[in-house]
This record gives sequence, structure tokens and C-alpha cells, in this order.
Amino acid sequence: MGFGGYALGVKEFPEQFEAVSIDALWVSTPENVRYLSGFSSPEDGRVLLWPDGSGLLFTDGRYTVQAAEESSLEVVIFSSQADLDQQLSRRLSGKRLGVEADHLTLQAARRLEGLSLQLKEVSGLIEERRRVKTPAEVERIRKAAELADRALESALPTLQVGTRELDFAFAVEAALRRLGANGVAFDFIVASGPRSAMPHGRASERQVEEGDLVTVDMGALYQGYHSDMTRAYPLGQLGSRLRSLYQEVLRVEQLAVEAVRPGVTGGELDQLAREALGRAGLAEAFAHSLGHGVGLAIHEGPRLAKGSQDRLEPGMVVTIEPGVYFPGFGGVRIEDLLLVTESGHSVLSHAAKAEL
Repeated sequence: MGFGGYALGVKEFPEQFEAVSIDALWVSTPENVRYLSGFSSPEDGRVLLWPDGSGLLFTDGRYTVQAAEESSLEVVIFSSQADLDQQLSRRLSGKRLGVEADHLTLQAARRLEGLSLQLKEVSGLIEERRRVKTPAEVERIRKAAELADRALESALPTLQVGTRELDFAFAVEAALRRLGANGVAFDFIVASGPRSAMPHGRASERQVEEGDLVTVDMGALYQGYHSDMTRAYPLGQLGSRLRSLYQEVLRVEQLAVEAVRPGVTGGELDQLAREALGRAGLAEAFAHSLGHGVGLAIHEGPRLAKGSQDRLEPGMVVTIEPGVYFPGFGGVRIEDLLLVTESGHSVLSHAAKAEL
């Protein structure tokens, strides 16, 4: 059965397969399995992909009906590990098999080697194709971003002095579910007061206090695709230092957003933001990269990081998220999700930002 083009829209891989000297690729990374097949339980599936784009989705009997309904590839149901081994051995005898080195377990690799297959480690072959989204993928991400906007704004009235971070995170998640999201994109970050100095501060028991600036990093999951957005909300009157930090991060975020266009590299964007923060004496407080791609995974290519040579192309979806962090005091991060277009970019995150 020929490749159905669930997301890819490009049916052949001959040059990529030849470059890494393989005859077939055993795809085990869940996002790549879903990308190639459309199967919505990809953690329990594997794809055997041929260079002409044809392939087989392997899964077990629990998914007989589901896989047949969802997959754009021919489905092979196996009854046991021994059955899977036999089917692979029959199809791959004498072939050079590529395996995804970044995901395949040592145990699984040894089983494949036990079938007398010639294994070749492959990294990033499918991920490289996933960077540029098809119109159908963009619409799923756009919908996820819209749901995140609406859910955050719906829950925002519950963020008050005395509210636990955990309770606000739950209110946002509940709003997402009510609005039709399939789930959350990741464990939400809700970090208030001194905890906002933690870039990945998961929601805690802490109660929000007067004068806090609350970092809220959240996103929606919709039909397999993610959104990602960060806002920082003041509770009452902020101190002058915190207010100044917020204004500077917002300025730099807007500067970096405006620079997003085809042809620019992730490293150039990161440097732009880092130098802008440096002029304000904040470069050392910028503890992470400027951004990343978003799609079937919450973090994927391209990388918007120091030295990155990843060049933006129309159809890529990326985050811009500068932040500064001061242990014992607090921090600020602001993040938008952007689609790279032919003429520049389109911002997909529309939840209001605090004006200070």
C-alpha cells in the first residue's frame, strides 16, 4: 500500500535512504509513527518504511479496528513478539535496516540484531521532514493555539491573591477540556513570587501573594498537535525592579518576534535577543535558548539557540520566549507561537499580555 501522506505530503525518501546506506527504516519514535501513519496511539505502533514512501504500520491486536480506521499505511497486526520477529525477518532478510538511534532501546536493538539483520543507526531523518508543516498540520496547531488562548482567558479571573498555583493550573486545564482540547500540551508551569526564578517551575501548593508576578506557561493538545505560550500576570502593585524586568523582557520578545522571517537562522534570532538583553545588563540572567519548533512534539526542530544553523522556512512553527531569572527574587518569561510565512510570520498566540 502506498504512503498516504497523513502529514508529510511527500512520498519518497530515496536520496535520504541512500545517503545513510539503508534499504528500509524501522520507525519507533511515537511522533514519527503518527506523522507517517496517522495512527493516534503511536506509542504502541512501529512503521517499516521503504525508500519509495510505502510502508507498513505494525501494532498488536488491541488496535485492530482503530489502526484500520486511522492509518494511511497498510496495517500488520502481530500476536506476540515472536510473531513480530518472524514477520520482520521474512520481509527484511538481507536488507540494511535503519533504526532510530535516539529512541530505540538497547533491548529492542538486540532483538533486531538477533534476526541477523544489518542495523544502521539513523538520527533525524523523519524529524527533518517534520520541521515544515503542511497546511493541515498548521490548522491543527492554529486550533490548539486558539483553544489555549480561550482557556487561559477563561480561567484568568480565578488567579487572585490566595489562589494556589495548582488550583489555577487545574482551572486552565478544565477550561481546555470544556472547549474541546484533547489534552494539555505538557505539565503546566505556574510559578509565582520567588518561584518564578525557576524556568520550569511546575505548579505547586504556593498561594499567590500581593505584588507577585505569576509566570504561566501552558498549551493545548489538539488532534496530536501542540501549542505553547507563556504569559506573566501581576497580582496587585509590582515593585519597581520586577516591573522593569517585565518591560524589558516584553520589549525584547517583541523585537525577536518582528525578526522572524524565512532565511534567518535560529542562532541569529537567539543572538539578537541575547544582545538586546545584554544592553540592559540582563544577558547572564537569560538561562535558556530563545525558542524551538512545535508540532507533534512540544519541542522539535528548528532550534532557536546559540549557534544554531537551522534556517527558518515558510511552514515552520516556532516559539519566541526570552526570559530572565534571579534566584531568591523571581523572573519573567513571555512566549508567543509563530508560523513562518512566505513574507515573514504570523503570530498564533493571541491571549492578552499584561501592560505595565
